[in-house]
Amino acid sequence: MKKTLKTGVIGLGARGSQMLETIVSCEESDVVALCDLYEDRREKNRKMVEEKTGKSPVLYENYKDLIADPNVEAVFIISSWDMHTRMAVDSMKAGKITALEVAGAYDIEDCWQLVRTYEETGTPIMLLENCCFDRFELLTSSMAKAGKFGKIMYCHGAYAHELRDEVLGGHVNRHYRLENYMKRNCENYPTHELGPIAKVLGINRGNQIISLVSVASRAAGMEDYIAQNAEKYPDLVGKKFRQGDIVNTIITCADGSTISLRLDTTLPRHYAREFTLHGTRGLYEQNTNMVYLAGEPEDFNTAKHYRANIGNAERFEADYLPRAWKEMTEEMLRAGHGGMDSVEFAVFCDCLRSGKPMPIDVYDAAAWMAITTISESSVAAGGLPQAIPDFTSGAWTRRPLTDVVEI
Repeated sequence: MKKTLKTGVIGLGARGSQMLETIVSCEESDVVALCDLYEDRREKNRKMVEEKTGKSPVLYENYKDLIADPNVEAVFIISSWDMHTRMAVDSMKAGKITALEVAGAYDIEDCWQLVRTYEETGTPIMLLENCCFDRFELLTSSMAKAGKFGKIMYCHGAYAHELRDEVLGGHVNRHYRLENYMKRNCENYPTHELGPIAKVLGINRGNQIISLVSVASRAAGMEDYIAQNAEKYPDLVGKKFRQGDIVNTIITCADGSTISLRLDTTLPRHYAREFTLHGTRGLYEQNTNMVYLAGEPEDFNTAKHYRANIGNAERFEADYLPRAWKEMTEEMLRAGHGGMDSVEFAVFCDCLRSGKPMPIDVYDAAAWMAITTISESSVAAGGLPQAIPDFTSGAWTRRPLTDVVEI
């Protein structure tokens, strides 16, 4: 790859605008085109790019026009969830390097279509699961690779993020999540912790996720919140929501390990991803950034143990924190999500420059995104187990392990 990559960005809502600032701040990227359905978003982001770079990108309303632009070499897809697969397929067919923001699939066929298109075209594609690149996940992934936790038998993660105002504001802010919460009941955002967990467990590379069970609580949080804030959301009073307040998913893996995921976005709470690794020689809990290794003192007073050990994972950073985080700059920390967006984009560009395979490839994208639609089937069936397809068609048994960064 030459020094700069001529980039087009599709989707300029809250996440798209934020990601665009990260892309613009990277010297490897030259943003030449922007696309959104809404003129105000296009114009706002055009001005931002022009102020930061001195160049004015071409604006498009139709995403197909951006993909057809011969000046665009790479396409970032940061649109509504329901458009991700369609746009990624069109982008790959046009030979555009494709960076796909995270979302859950609406249908298993969407996942297979991604895989087939990649295999037919060979166009590079990477799923932009930024949590794979965060400090905590990478530190403990490095420790796991070094054997500090022994054989990993259980992993847990959550998307625990109170989103009621964000979701309910969809009718004003043109946010796609509102319709999803009214019409679907599933693990709608699985990849934030499934992604890092899958990398630790070697999913699609010597290991495989094979089945899941999902159950959902009833939906009460949204309706209660609307009732308490009727003046703010008068058009939503009396509306019904299908999305359960809590969705628990248990995934079984080919090597005998298990994964639990929790979606928790419509009840009052603090933010957490709860990344947890539990192996034969130790444990890591992200909420307390705490490591417990075999042979260390045990205290039956849980609160006392937490007070004494909270944050103790920091003592492992000198030996196990990847270079990408040891060399983190203040500018990179400010660029998006506390630095993880910067690491992710740098890795994406490095793969293009060096010809290395994408660290989160189309098979990862398909497997992780599939959890949403498969969990929907399990919830609807009262929690019955559902099979997870092998999108590698058997190649997972011989694909080599890879890390998202050098560790």
